[in-house]
Amino acid sequence: MGDPQGPVTVTVGDWATQCEQATAIRMAVFVREQQLPEADEIDAFDSLSLHALALDSGRAVGTARLLPDARIGRMSVLPDWRRSGVGGLLLERLVAIAAARGDLIVELSAQVYVLAFYARHGFEAFGPIYDDAGIAHQSMRRRLS
Repeated sequence: MGDPQGPVTVTVGDWATQCEQATAIRMAVFVREQQLPEADEIDAFDSLSLHALALDSGRAVGTARLLPDARIGRMSVLPDWRRSGVGGLLLERLVAIAAARGDLIVELSAQVYVLAFYARHGFEAFGPIYDDAGIAHQSMRRRLS
């Protein structure tokens, strides 16, 4: 596939409305592809967060969440849609929501292999690289004002 099949749109909603599609993507990326524990994938923060879904011709192909404390997490895009702009659409939508609600800084925990992606979107690394579930991560932040 490689390229989106149609115009990709991003919808944002609560966990009750987004959970089925977001869970399917997260399970495909984090559990099956990256071999992370399934029990760790869904957590108490899901019900507190705003969830974004990227839709290509109605099919959910990516997801991310914005927590109440202005952290973005669980960013995941299905393999065939990576490097096609889907991740950037998700990220920028959540950053815009954070800015609109008055957040001054947005933070995230990036897998080290995608640091350049987040840097292209204005995020700066801080602190040491650390291990999270066997994968090297780096804290990053973007100032919104």
